[in-house]
Amino acid sequence: MKLYLRLLKFMKPHLKFFLTAIIFGMLFAAMSGVSLTMIVPFTKIIFEQDIDPGAQTESIDYSKLLDLDKETFVQVIGGETRIERLGRFCIGLLIIFLIKNIFLYCWSFLIVRVEQGVIRDIRDTLFTHYHGLPLEYFHSRRAGELISRITNDITLVRGAIANGLSDLIKNLFLAIIFLYLVFAAAWKLALLGMIVMPPSIYIISLLGRRVKVNSAITQEKLASITTVLQETVSGIRVVKAFAMEKFEIGRFRKYTRDFFRTMVRLTRIGSLGIPLTEMLGVAVGVFILWYSGRQILMGTGLTADKFFLFLVAIFSLMQPIKVLSRVNIDIQQGLAAAERIFRVLDTKPKIVESPDPIVLRGFDDSIRFENVNFSYGPEGFALHDINLELKKGQVMALAGPSGGGKSTIVDLIPRFYDPAAGLVTLDGHDLKKVSLESLRNLMGIVTQEIILFNDTIYNNVAYGRSDLGEEAVNRVLEAACARDFVEEMPENIHTMIGDRGVKLSGGQRQRIAIARALLKDPPILIFDEATSSLDTESELLITQAISNLFSGRTVIIIAHRLSTIRKADIIHVVEDGRIVQTGGHADLLKKGGLYKKLHDLQYQDLGI
Repeated sequence: MKLYLRLLKFMKPHLKFFLTAIIFGMLFAAMSGVSLTMIVPFTKIIFEQDIDPGAQTESIDYSKLLDLDKETFVQVIGGETRIERLGRFCIGLLIIFLIKNIFLYCWSFLIVRVEQGVIRDIRDTLFTHYHGLPLEYFHSRRAGELISRITNDITLVRGAIANGLSDLIKNLFLAIIFLYLVFAAAWKLALLGMIVMPPSIYIISLLGRRVKVNSAITQEKLASITTVLQETVSGIRVVKAFAMEKFEIGRFRKYTRDFFRTMVRLTRIGSLGIPLTEMLGVAVGVFILWYSGRQILMGTGLTADKFFLFLVAIFSLMQPIKVLSRVNIDIQQGLAAAERIFRVLDTKPKIVESPDPIVLRGFDDSIRFENVNFSYGPEGFALHDINLELKKGQVMALAGPSGGGKSTIVDLIPRFYDPAAGLVTLDGHDLKKVSLESLRNLMGIVTQEIILFNDTIYNNVAYGRSDLGEEAVNRVLEAACARDFVEEMPENIHTMIGDRGVKLSGGQRQRIAIARALLKDPPILIFDEATSSLDTESELLITQAISNLFSGRTVIIIAHRLSTIRKADIIHVVEDGRIVQTGGHADLLKKGGLYKKLHDLQYQDLGI
């Protein structure tokens, strides 16, 4: 119940539409009851002798309508003859069904508006929460699982909110009205019919619990399918290069087979509720039909009109009961999905902005690391006692073996992570007290793994800044040494580059990424292995592009290829999470040690 109440909080902005929908649902249920009671005057008009004309002039006691008094019904219909009354009855029946279906339409329209509004709000909330989670959260989760939460799980949730809740209320009200008609027509037979209720409720609740458990398993299987699909599509070049199509098809089929089995099991359990409860109801109904029909034929039982009303009402009662059984299944599936969604929403972001953050207007002095330690988890520290200072306008390089901690040091500057101990400051301000937006607006970051979008070159460079003209984009493309190849594209800067920039070479993608970073005109530039996976020609072009950006900026470069950092003002050599050497390129070669060793390994084949 606590989970359900938490889920229903998302309905608060849509409450007025939901309550209006409930009113229309209740009015629809009421008109459904009225349409059933029309059996009473119909049998009177068709099968019985005409009433006394003098009775038509008497005042109508409308309270008798609740007692299903047929004489009162006929008085309300009016008319001088049975033929006239039949005509009025038919017109009245048409009006009743018209009103009933107008109420149904209003209910359906409003409930879909609420349902889709709530689904949109949950999806937006979850997507927004994703952006507040730290990088390590995404590194420890499958992409397909995260996608499944925001697509498949949220789709299931709608069965537990507006649509499910409204169906529950509407059909509960329908059941109450039909139940009233059943008791009003023949209360003794109604008590006999009620023996079906306890087992039906037990079956519905038992199946609901089993559905909730199996629904959770089903969604995990679906998340696995989404993961394989996402990995295969994004890594299709590798799949084809290794001729692993059959392997990936087999892997995908394994997950779809698992999903098929769990889905069949879920459907088998969920589908039992409606036929079981219906058969219980029909069995009781048939017995009542036989018993009461026998009494009518013997002249010792109900009148024909009350019996027909009872019969139609009790079989009509089966429909809302069936729907209530289905609604319970939908709600249980929705709650299982909601548990997984709230598990994500309950994950607290580790990077929390200060309640009253300092807004940085620029970069004026230096970035400092003071006795910084950092750990990704309980396995130990990734950084140990890092102390360094980067002055405004300097070019700082980080070199060293892979896995030594270079990227981790850089990730602390835009505050992708926080240090476990020590302090990182910018212009003397502790980064934990600085506005994240203002901090990251000071930086342009280019990484080894370039992420481009399935859009035009212009939109990839401008990235969300639709107010920029083509001139500004062309200017940064020129600075990034990308203008020549862009001009050769079919539609110039408006050429679509495919998913993740698949239509471009690695060097071209890097230069687009550099142009994107440069367009921010940031005072601080960070290049994390920006040239490590490129051929010599592309490396030279990108090295030139990077050099074009140095003027008037503070630059941090991480590189395995030492040729790209020879002109750096200061080089820190990082090994096993520690800074083991510091100095300029020439000084470090003279000192020997790790830097010289790395240099000699890279250039020994060239005889340098």
